[in-house]
Amino acid sequence: PSVIQQGQNIRVLYPCNAMLARLRTTLSAPRFSLSLYRPFSSLVLPPSHNLYQFNNRKKNKMKFSTSVLSVLALSAGYTSAFAPLASNNAFSTSLGMAVYPLETAGETGTESFRLGFQDPESKKAISPWHDIPLEGATEGTYNMVVEIPKMTKAKMEVATKEEQNPIAQDIKKGVLRDYHGPIFWNYGCLPQTWEDPNVEHPELKCFGDDDPIDVVEIGGSALEMGSVKEVKPLGVLAMIDDGELDWKVLAVAIDDPLAAEYNDIDDVPAAVKDGIREWFRWYKTPDDKPLNSFGFDEKFLDVAYTKEVIEETNAAWKKLKEDGSEKLWLN
Repeated sequence: PSVIQQGQNIRVLYPCNAMLARLRTTLSAPRFSLSLYRPFSSLVLPPSHNLYQFNNRKKNKMKFSTSVLSVLALSAGYTSAFAPLASNNAFSTSLGMAVYPLETAGETGTESFRLGFQDPESKKAISPWHDIPLEGATEGTYNMVVEIPKMTKAKMEVATKEEQNPIAQDIKKGVLRDYHGPIFWNYGCLPQTWEDPNVEHPELKCFGDDDPIDVVEIGGSALEMGSVKEVKPLGVLAMIDDGELDWKVLAVAIDDPLAAEYNDIDDVPAAVKDGIREWFRWYKTPDDKPLNSFGFDEKFLDVAYTKEVIEETNAAWKKLKEDGSEKLWLN
């Protein structure tokens, strides 16, 4: 791969494998880094590229708007992800999606921490549960709101009872909740879904857990908390936790190399499926909780069934919005 440098304000690095390039440039606002991902390829940005926009040479600055950066990345077949270098605001984006600014409040690891979402145009606060669309821009995909990056322990979640539903750390009996070991996959939820606690599953004879449906993303990259990723569904596992039905959708980000290999649950190696099931079976036992169980003979169900489950939870969310709730924040 080639490395191109232009002045002092931009540089291209090639760390390894999936993360092939990082551009750093000076914007009129605080500086941001732009990571471009395209597995098994190289990124070449010639100075003659027609998306380069220069200020006058005396200032010696490269002028990029976030929209130009997105167009540049997407036109080259890359997925862009913005992260702040010197700002309290963060930007995350998925292929074919708008950029959702994130606003932090409080300190991580405390009860006060909140990660809020904003509308990309108006910058007004929005709900990641209610305002981000369920379906992705690519046919057959869904948007995943990332709550817990892989290899972390803090139990972060969309706060369904709080105004605008920011991401916060779960609290049990007055104590911030952490897993007793890291989760090995990215974990989050699908917006505009809800597992209805008032409806009994006809086969499993248990009720929903009163939350958006969960997603376990099995790609190779650790996804940032608050990022919104387009994912391809692969299967679903019917976990029963304390008598409640808690579906786990197995998925892969569409910009991950595995997305080209995996299209249905049988494509996923048995060791991966077994590892996910056993992690969720045992993860509460250090707190003297019983083992979780699973329906349908503990099998992951195929992608067709997965989409049916997602459609059912989306219909339940729509009904929830119509009927209202005394304890959940619904806009």
